[in-house]
Amino acid sequence: MDLSLSEEQIMLRETARRWAANELAPIAEQVDEEDEMPLRLFQSAGAVGLMGIAIDPEYGGSGLDVLSEVIAAEEISAISPGMGLSLGASSNLCAGNIQRNGNAQQKARYLPDLVAGKTIGALGLTEPNAGSDAMSIATRATRQGDHYVLNGSKMFITNGPIADVVLVYAKTDPAAGPFGISAFIVETKWPGFSVSRKLKKAGHRGSPTGELRFDNLEAPAENLVGEENGGIAVVMRGLDIERVVCAAGCVGICRQAIDLSLKYAKEREQFGRPIAKFQMIQAKLAEMYALYEAAKNMTYAAAVMAEQSQRGGKGTELTRMAAAAVMFSAEAATKVASEAVQIHGGYGYCLEYAVQRLWRDAKLFEIGAGTTEIRKLIIARELLQRGRV
Repeated sequence: MDLSLSEEQIMLRETARRWAANELAPIAEQVDEEDEMPLRLFQSAGAVGLMGIAIDPEYGGSGLDVLSEVIAAEEISAISPGMGLSLGASSNLCAGNIQRNGNAQQKARYLPDLVAGKTIGALGLTEPNAGSDAMSIATRATRQGDHYVLNGSKMFITNGPIADVVLVYAKTDPAAGPFGISAFIVETKWPGFSVSRKLKKAGHRGSPTGELRFDNLEAPAENLVGEENGGIAVVMRGLDIERVVCAAGCVGICRQAIDLSLKYAKEREQFGRPIAKFQMIQAKLAEMYALYEAAKNMTYAAAVMAEQSQRGGKGTELTRMAAAAVMFSAEAATKVASEAVQIHGGYGYCLEYAVQRLWRDAKLFEIGAGTTEIRKLIIARELLQRGRV
């Protein structure tokens, strides 16, 4: 598998790195402290092409591949994983799913503003009682003439409190189980939509997460994405790509944690010399680097596979690889960030040092987009079904 970058991808990396350094780095600490992200960042990112990397040019995007999305996510998350999460929720989870599954009218109506960052997107799948068991969602959508009436709630929705557009999954045929789910594009200005609460999180602060309510919300039938009761295909294909992009966020955390640790280890002196001279510190740095490289290569390989694969979901190689990439990368990020705090000692536990923020942010990736335990079950299921690697 060829993992070398094209000239266009190299330029994208530089654009994302420069944008993150100029726009995110100066405010990352403040955003974490205040738990508020400036909404102007969406349009700022859109202006340099970071909100529509894989969206077709006719809708304002760049028409690039999943690996390109991964490259940008890595750069942004290295500076601020929380802001990277919010930008990704709008550009990948919402716009990306509309791009892959929406019809021409839906794409023309919603994608240009999402790509420009003029509107903010979110994805509504998880519910208060439907986390890892996502197919047990209780939100209902009942057809009434030319519209569907939605009732229910969604939980842990990234961008939920600030979103203009939410891709919502609801049961249209409860008796059909997972094959009775449909996807809808919901505008948050419609009557019946509300944000029950904004959640206070340990990490990824600044990336707003909330609980959403739908009380007799009327969604036009034209906003049904794909076929009625065909939402399972939308869910699974989207989840596989989401996991790959989440893995990229982990790679960014690893790289930044190592860079900060290298700088600190060279500057911090104990017993008359820099702590970088101590073999225990060197061993930590070596292990951190090995985890970073392994996570990066696995994530890039999964991104290439995601682009080449025509479908994801149960029984596909992409599902296994995507789950493996995010499982390994999330555990690597948590380990690397923890070791970075350890290298920084007491200072690493203080809020003025960025490594503690990376440490808090890393943990979410072992929980969101499918827990580590669910990822392991997915990998084992696919391996056992296949009977070989």
